[in-house]
Amino acid sequence: MTTSRPSLPDIPPDRADGKSSWVHQALIYSGKLGQIAPLTLMPVWIALIFIACWFWRDLRLPAAIVTTIYFITDWIMLGLLPRQQRSWGPVTPPLLGLTLLRMFLSLAGAFLVTTSTGLLAMAAIQALISTAAFYATWVEPFRVRVTQLRYTPAQWQGQNMLRILHISDLHFEGMSPREQAVLDYARQLKPDLILLTGDYLNLSSVYDPEAQQGARHFLEQLKAPLGVYAVTGSPVVDREGIVPEIFNKLKIRWLNDETASIRYQGNELWLLGVRCTYAQDRDLKVVEQLVEKVPRGAFTILLYHTPDLMPSLASSNVNLYLCGHTHGGQIRLPMYGAIATSSKWGKRYEMGLYREGKTTLYVSRGLGMEGLGAPRARFLAQPEIVLLTLGSEVA
Repeated sequence: MTTSRPSLPDIPPDRADGKSSWVHQALIYSGKLGQIAPLTLMPVWIALIFIACWFWRDLRLPAAIVTTIYFITDWIMLGLLPRQQRSWGPVTPPLLGLTLLRMFLSLAGAFLVTTSTGLLAMAAIQALISTAAFYATWVEPFRVRVTQLRYTPAQWQGQNMLRILHISDLHFEGMSPREQAVLDYARQLKPDLILLTGDYLNLSSVYDPEAQQGARHFLEQLKAPLGVYAVTGSPVVDREGIVPEIFNKLKIRWLNDETASIRYQGNELWLLGVRCTYAQDRDLKVVEQLVEKVPRGAFTILLYHTPDLMPSLASSNVNLYLCGHTHGGQIRLPMYGAIATSSKWGKRYEMGLYREGKTTLYVSRGLGMEGLGAPRARFLAQPEIVLLTLGSEVA
């Protein structure tokens, strides 16, 4: 995969009323900032370092040296990611974010303790930031976790185990160790059935033919005896006219507001695949229509990209609801969790397992990361694939 990218595409709003959520707006603005090369902003970097060090008085020079060293380290760390084919985000937005954070910490230290001890403490805190930034960009995005779940449908007969692999939010930009790890796991786990819940590209790679072909090559390597089934994700990511070409002639069944019956050793389950649109009332109505087509009392699994339909489905005949979209927040804070999820319900369904009424929901953290100028980082939100075992408990 090359490190060059086409110019920033025209990104549509993420709401039906033609407006964008604050998260989407932030992504768009960050994308515009990402078009500026870091060298172009050299006066800005110098000014920020100057401000960070000025109030250290007699310690301005050592403070400037410490701040400059960390700034250069950040630049190198972010700049090497695409060169090493690990991620493909622009350098300027995350570099600016880190530099502003370091500036504010340095100013706080200068106003609190303007001594050599204070400067050493500030340098130590800056080192912790560097460690966290390195971990979030170079380590955690590639530590794919296999989450194993057990679900026993009331309708299940016998003790035959059905293994389902759920994959969400690929957000393909290029082939990295993360994607290779997923393919390796998919072969090792030997699932009977693979289910995909959308966002195969990201906002930076939607119109990139090389990324489209890479996503297609990744998907064609997913194989399971009972088949591979997929639904589309966010409308701004899985664009009409692009996703159909990616899936064209692949041995993957794209469920576009459709049902599919899966038979396995005397048991039957029904997949309800619903296209995610801006009009959630429409999407919910489609779910209801699909449920009516299913034999009464049958076991059903809904594939839908976001968790946003959950409150309306708690009293429905949807037994299991698989989705992604939130990335688990992608960047999480200790004791608090997701900072933002892009779900209309905020943190209510940020990641993991939820049960309401008759419906069990699992929100996958997914694999990839947000595009445009967002940092290609995960912190306390490991990429995830889910191995779900259906069957009765062994006596």
